[in-house]
Amino acid sequence: MSLTITDLTVRDIRFPTSRTFEGSAALNPGPDYSAAYVILHTTGGDGLEGHGLTFTVGRGNEVCVAAIKALKPLVVGHELDAIKADMAGFWRSIAGDSQLRWLGPEKGAIHLATAAVINGHWDLYAKEQHKPLWKLLVDMTPEETVACIDFSHIADALTPDEALEILHAGGRRGREDQLRRTGFPAYTTSVGWLGYDDDKIRRLCREARDQGWTRFKLKVGENIEEDVRRMALVRGQIGPDCLLMADANQIWSIDEAIAAVARLAPYDPWWIEEPTHPDDILGHARIAEAIHPIRVATGEHCSNRVMFKQFLQAGAMDVCQLDVCRLGGINDALAVLLMAKKFDVPVCPHGGGVGLCEYIQHLAIFDMIAISGQTEGRMLEYIDHLHEHFRDPVVIENGSYRLPRRPGASIEIYPAALDRFAFPEGAAWAEEQNR
Repeated sequence: MSLTITDLTVRDIRFPTSRTFEGSAALNPGPDYSAAYVILHTTGGDGLEGHGLTFTVGRGNEVCVAAIKALKPLVVGHELDAIKADMAGFWRSIAGDSQLRWLGPEKGAIHLATAAVINGHWDLYAKEQHKPLWKLLVDMTPEETVACIDFSHIADALTPDEALEILHAGGRRGREDQLRRTGFPAYTTSVGWLGYDDDKIRRLCREARDQGWTRFKLKVGENIEEDVRRMALVRGQIGPDCLLMADANQIWSIDEAIAAVARLAPYDPWWIEEPTHPDDILGHARIAEAIHPIRVATGEHCSNRVMFKQFLQAGAMDVCQLDVCRLGGINDALAVLLMAKKFDVPVCPHGGGVGLCEYIQHLAIFDMIAISGQTEGRMLEYIDHLHEHFRDPVVIENGSYRLPRRPGASIEIYPAALDRFAFPEGAAWAEEQNR
């Protein structure tokens, strides 16, 4: 019997991370990591549910919750088998609704809401097939994968036939076996949040090295003199052979970014992330040309496949950092992965937020097995926060992600955690009020 979606519920979930500076960055000095959290309820499958979320940093999360509620009539009543038979069509019915698209199109809070809803369907699909999401994607035929993608407005950069050619390349089984043995390489952002003092950074760097980490990222952008000093501090702790990246979180102008990277260059940053406004494609291209061979990494705030197309066509990103919650979900992400392959740009998805590490491991694993065929120049972000609230949290060994085994997208949060961190009525927020 086919699963039928009978209801969609959504909750405003927020974690008080601003209290400990976890997630702190140049333009986000006090984020409360948050999720507009969706549950798709069904009949015909022993109560099987699809879970999805979109990520915010606190205030405004209620806007995403309201946007998800606006999408509910487009979802309830659909059968999963019908959705599976026309994945691209279902995606267009959500992302391109003739009235709701006026709030975007394919950007802003309504597109964040679209990601939560679409990804909830992928979680449900993977659970119905008794597979982790990455395995569901890997086991699809190239034709089935291409049928998930809306190629409108990107066919000048990637045609369906080109996508099929990429996906028909051999070697999937060998690559899957390799990742089962080695895991997928990762880097840690948890040592270098902007609000951390020097002693904490030193301690975290030592602990990370002891745990096998060889790739690190530091937040910059508060003050260039402080940035240089902190970069020297981290490089001194991790040594010359480890990779070190810097993340400016959009704070600089183009000229400021070029000048700042020149100051950081003696400490051998492998990339500078989001050096300027995330929509400034030509600005990123100018920075990339000026700072080469240091790479420009960006994409976590690119809201749709069309922006990624233009970044890639303009040579404005050396590292593609798609965000599966900022894009319109898995369908959009598949298009970006394939375009990045065509333009020979490595994909290192954005994981700096609650649930994002759980999501992105599936995409990176699929990319390596079915599209890129390699881990060279590719790594997954890891932050060591909030994983304990998930039923299927990421597993890290020696600085690498281990392959998820549980069916679904690894995004399901324990009911007790949903209740505790519900905003504003949850016990965690009552405790914050009493501090």
